Order: sequence, then C-alpha cells, then structure tokens
Amino acid sequence: MTNSRISPVRRIVVRLTIGSFSLAALMGVAALLRPGRFGDTENRILLTTLIVGVTSVLMLCYLAPAGERSALVCVAGGVAALVAAGCALVMIWAHWQHDPGTLLLRTFLVSGVLALTLAQFALLLSVVRRRPSVVRLLGATLVAGSVLAGLVIALILGWNPGDTAGRLIGVVAILDVLGTVVTMALGIFGAEPRPADDASLPVTLPPAVAEAVRARATESGRAPEDVVLDAVRAYVGSAPMPDQTS
Repeated sequence: MTNSRISPVRRIVVRLTIGSFSLAALMGVAALLRPGRFGDTENRILLTTLIVGVTSVLMLCYLAPAGERSALVCVAGGVAALVAAGCALVMIWAHWQHDPGTLLLRTFLVSGVLALTLAQFALLLSVVRRRPSVVRLLGATLVAGSVLAGLVIALILGWNPGDTAGRLIGVVAILDVLGTVVTMALGIFGAEPRPADDASLPVTLPPAVAEAVRARATESGRAPEDVVLDAVRAYVGSAPMPDQTS
C-alpha cells in the first residue's frame, strides 16, 4: 500500500528535523552562555540556529497534508526550503560582511519565496475537507498565492513595476491572505448545513475497521467519512433489495 511506503519516509523526515534543530538549538544556547565578548562567531551561530529553526517549521508544514495529491507540493516545498537554508548558511559562514553576489542572493530569495508559498499551500491542503464551498475557495486561494509568488519572484529577478503593477501586487497579496484565513477557518471549524429532514444514520465502527478506514483515507488523501460513504454506497448498490411484496 502507498501508506506503508509514505509513513517511514515521514518518520525519517520528522526525526531529522527534530534532530537537526535540537543540535542547532544547543549551539545557540552554548553561544549565549559562553563567557566573554559576544562577537561575530556567536552572531553566526545564532543566525544558524534561526535558519535551521525556520527550515524545521517549514518541513513540518510540508508533512501536514497526507495523500498522493499533495505529495508534489510537499516534495517541492522541502527542496525549496533546503536550497534557501543552504544559501543562507553559505552567506553566513562564507560571505560574512561581504557581498555574496547577485546569483547567490537571488537564489536564496527565490527559493525562500517558493518555500513559504508551498508551506502555505501544504497547510491549506491539510485542513480542507471535501466540502464544495471550501474546495472552491481553496482553488481561488491557491491561484492567488501562485500569482503573488510569481510577481514577487519577477521583482527579485529584476522586474521594475510601475505604480499600477505595484498596486496590483498589493491587491493580490491581500486576497491571498484573506483566502488563506477564511479557507483555514472554514476547513477547521466550519460545517456544511444539513437539511431539516436529515435522516442520517450514525454508525460506530469496530477499532480494527476504523483503523483500516483511516489507512485507506490517508492513502487516497480523502476524509475517512468519504471512504465509509463510498464503501456503503458500493455495498447497497450491489446488494439485492428486500422483497417489498410480502
């Protein structure tokens, strides 16, 4: 099953993330507690701790969604975050108080924009359920985020926008933030209204069956409720109907 292949990878990434930031945190604490004057080396260590910490948070964001549909976003985000972190560490340790060069600086900024944008997408994908209204809002927010990232990257690469283009970037940024806030709020706390004549049938699944449903939901990137509904519909549709003549 796909889930059996994904879970070990996720566990490894989580352990590496926790381990790397724990090491960086210890270095930062040691730098702060070191007696004597606080110099350039200590500043570099603290900046390294900050970079590793931000990268760790981004990695956890990429691990939040489950399912094959979000795998590309997660992998691309992880690569972008690692590239940005690598560029930042090179600038800290190899170009301290020196010009890092246009190529290195632009690579850091572009990969940073991509890493943050994909972390936003990963969080949105992790909280959105299959409610039609939320899914439509999610699509609009992903489009706004992609447009905003493209405009910012164009600025980094040398595009000089006029006043109108600058206002457009501001409008897109506001819409992106608004869509993100509303999508996450509805995805986490929202609920679709049920009709007044709702004749739902609550069912309690045995633990083994519930675990199998959760595994199937994780594998397919769907909500467990949808997996159960599909299974029930398939069974009811294929089962012989009871004789109504007797």
